[in-house]
Amino acid sequence: MDRRKFIKQNIAATSLAGLGPYLGYAGNFEEVSTFVKNQFKLSYAPHLGMFKELAGEDPIDQLNFMADRGFTAFEDNGMKAKPVELQEKMAKTMANRNIRMGVFVAHNIYWTEPNLASGDENLREEFLNQIKESVEVAKRVNAKWITVVPGYVDQRQNLQYQTAHVIETLKRASEILEPHGIIMVLEPLNFRDHPGLFLSGSPQAYQICKAVDSPSCKILFDIYHQQIQEGNLIPNIEATWDEIAYFQVGDNPGRNEPTTGEINYKNVFKFIHNKNYDGIVGMEHGNSKPGKKGEKSIIEAYKQSDDF
Repeated sequence: MDRRKFIKQNIAATSLAGLGPYLGYAGNFEEVSTFVKNQFKLSYAPHLGMFKELAGEDPIDQLNFMADRGFTAFEDNGMKAKPVELQEKMAKTMANRNIRMGVFVAHNIYWTEPNLASGDENLREEFLNQIKESVEVAKRVNAKWITVVPGYVDQRQNLQYQTAHVIETLKRASEILEPHGIIMVLEPLNFRDHPGLFLSGSPQAYQICKAVDSPSCKILFDIYHQQIQEGNLIPNIEATWDEIAYFQVGDNPGRNEPTTGEINYKNVFKFIHNKNYDGIVGMEHGNSKPGKKGEKSIIEAYKQSDDF
């Protein structure tokens, strides 16, 4: 499951849920009431659809289900595309249930053609205008972090020129974000799932953040992507630590919940916890098993990986 698919699923979930009455949570009361509220050491953030079989299609019911299971954060790539009324309703629910809002995607991502790397002034202005729009969404839903992906490489330009173009654009975006205390988190994406993107490695993201030199420009370290791209996870997290503001997870292969692949998430989570990380760990992955059984397995996987 790649980022494009996650965004489409989030938009589809909004369309299905609309703004109508709550659908499934009350009806599944007997099913969900057997769970015990967990006390996780880290702030794991599910997304819409992850527990729809147990909680129902309505996003408010899903948020309440997450809170009842002990999750203290939530992320939604497609939040920006949702109706304002639904954004406000979700924000109110999160505030009432002590759920922190995680990332949403801040702009239109160019998957197959260059934008920020090109240095094109029109594309730069388009991006900056989308950042301004995202500030309003972030304030509405109480989001501190927004996801930025610099887009495709420009094969007609030297990499160093491209890097300079990206840095200049991100400096200007930081000027927009800093007064509001909002952080854009740059996400390197792996070469296998997203070939041709400009930003792929954590050292590259680190270099760019150092050059931008702003509290509003940091790294989103997606452990799934970086396991594929470079491995050596804990040393790379350590090396880039002072520029990391957000984590996302998914096991490899399969991009499903921890314990289903090769990554020792218990050790990775322990390392992050011991570094006194108090941010969000986004659960940006699929469910390895279908239905209610698969959704229960998600919770069990995080209980197991958080048991250190």
